[in-house]
Amino acid sequence: MAGKRRNHGATFKAKVALAAIKGDKTLAELSAQFQVHQSQILVWKQQLQERAEDVFAGGNRKAELGPTIKDMQAKIGQLSLENDFLFVALGRIDDASAKR
Repeated sequence: MAGKRRNHGATFKAKVALAAIKGDKTLAELSAQFQVHQSQILVWKQQLQERAEDVFAGGNRKAELGPTIKDMQAKIGQLSLENDFLFVALGRIDDASAKR
């Protein structure tokens, strides 16, 4: 059975992908240098090329990605409060005080 699976950080992936884009060394040389399979280097290189524009997009990209977790939690809180209010308010309709 193969050894333990390795998890590489974003910095390491970027370093390997940039070296692959540079083209100074072959895939075999990069694979030996960084001890990563050639196909993995190609995947990281492709990901870097596809997402390179995100680096220069600045704050504009955040709006395109959709709401943040904080925004969604705030919305959930608001909807819960509205539901609780309506539950109480609609429960009073059957009461005598609502029939005045």
